[in-house]
Amino acid sequence: MQDSLKLLPQYLLKNDTVLTSEDLFILLQKLAVAILIGLLIGLEREHARPKDDKIFAGVRTTPLIALLGFTAGLIASFTSYWVYFIIFAGFASLVTVSHVFSAKTGRLGGTSEVAILIVFLLGTIVYYNFIILAAIIAVVVTLFLTLKFQLHRFVGKVSEEDLYATLKLAIITVIILPLLPDKTYGPFDVLNPRLIWYMVILVGGISFVGYILIKVFGEGKGISITGLLGGMVSSTAVAFSLSRKSKENASLSPNFAVGILLASTIMYPRVFIVVLILNSSLLTSLWIPLLIFTIAGFIVSLVMSKKFTNEKHDQIELKNPFRLKSAAFFGVIFGIVIFAAKAGQFYLGSGGIYAASALAGITSVDAIVLSLAKLAGGNVSQEVAVIAIIIATISNNIVKAGISIVSGSDTLKRYVLTGLGIITTISVLYLLVIII
Repeated sequence: MQDSLKLLPQYLLKNDTVLTSEDLFILLQKLAVAILIGLLIGLEREHARPKDDKIFAGVRTTPLIALLGFTAGLIASFTSYWVYFIIFAGFASLVTVSHVFSAKTGRLGGTSEVAILIVFLLGTIVYYNFIILAAIIAVVVTLFLTLKFQLHRFVGKVSEEDLYATLKLAIITVIILPLLPDKTYGPFDVLNPRLIWYMVILVGGISFVGYILIKVFGEGKGISITGLLGGMVSSTAVAFSLSRKSKENASLSPNFAVGILLASTIMYPRVFIVVLILNSSLLTSLWIPLLIFTIAGFIVSLVMSKKFTNEKHDQIELKNPFRLKSAAFFGVIFGIVIFAAKAGQFYLGSGGIYAASALAGITSVDAIVLSLAKLAGGNVSQEVAVIAIIIATISNNIVKAGISIVSGSDTLKRYVLTGLGIITTISVLYLLVIII
C-alpha cells in the first residue's frame, strides 16, 4: 500500500489517504482536463461521421472513456498497477469486439478505435500530472483525424520517386550519421562531417515540410498559397519556375510576380526558424529586421495582388528536397560556405565574412545562415552575424530579380523588380542605420 502511494505526486495525498481541500481541488482540475480532452476528440469524431452511420464512441462517450482512464489510474495508485492493466485490457477487448462487428458491416477502418484507446490513455496520464503532454497529444490526434481527406489526397499525389528518394536519404542517414566523425578538420578547424550532415537534415526537414504542405494544401488553391508554401522549400526555385511560366502565359504575369514576392518574403521567417533552432540568442539582434522585412514583403505583395487575374495556372515545379543528390550537394555547399566565412574572417576580418555572405546568397541563404548561427557568439560577434545575414538576403533577392529579368515576361520583370526593389531598399537602409 505504502509503495504504491509513493508513486503518486507528492502534493496529491497527505497524511496517508486523507485529501485536503486543496488536494481535492487539484484532482478536480485534472479531472476537468481529462473531460475536455475526451470532448475535443469526441466532437471531431461526431462531426466526421456520416449522418446515418453509428459509431462506437461519439461526443458523449469519449469524455466517459477519458474518465475511465483517469479513474483506472487513480484506482491503480491505491492498489496495484495490475489492476490498471486489467481495466485497460477489458476496455481494449470491448473496443476490439466493436471493431469486429463494424468490420462485418463493411466498415474496415480502425481509426476511431485507435483514437478511443488513446483517449483512455490520455485520461490516465492526466491523472499522473502529465497535463501538457496529454493536451499536446490530444491536439495532434485531433489534427490527424481532421485532416483525413487532405492526407489521403497527399498520399495519392506522392510519386514513387518521392517516396524512394525520402526513404533512401532516411536509410543513409540512419546508417551513415553514427559513423561520421564528430570532430573538426581543415586549416581553420571548422569542417565537422557529422555537424554538416545534421545541417543537411535540418534544412532538408524544413524544406520537406513546405513540400508536404504544397502537396496537401497548395495545389489548386491559387498562386498566393503555392508561392507562400513554395518559399518554405526554396524561394529561388519558385522564382525560376514562375518566371518561365510567365513567358508561357503572359496574362498571368501579375499572379506569378506576386507568387515570387511571397516566396521571397517567406525567406525571412525561414531564417528565423533556422536561427531559433541553432542559436536562439542571436535572435535578440535579428528578430526586428526579419520582422520589418517580412511585413514589408507582405504589404508589397498585397498591393500588387490587386492586379491579379482569375485565370487558372499550372503548379509550381518543385523537387523533393530530400533527394540524395540534392542533400549531398547542399552538404558540400555548406562546408564550402562555413570554410569561406572562417577564412574570410581570418584574412579580411569582418569584411571577409560580409563578402562570403554576399557570394553565398547567390545560391541560397540557408548555408550562410547555418554557418553564421554556429559561429555567432564565438569568434564572430552577433552584430557582424546579423549584418552578414542581411547581406545574404539582399544578395539572394538580387539574384531572384536577375532570374525574372532573364527568364520572365516583361510584365513579370516590372512587378518583381519593383517589389524586390522596395524590400531590398528597406534592407539596405536598415543596414546603414545599424552600421552608422
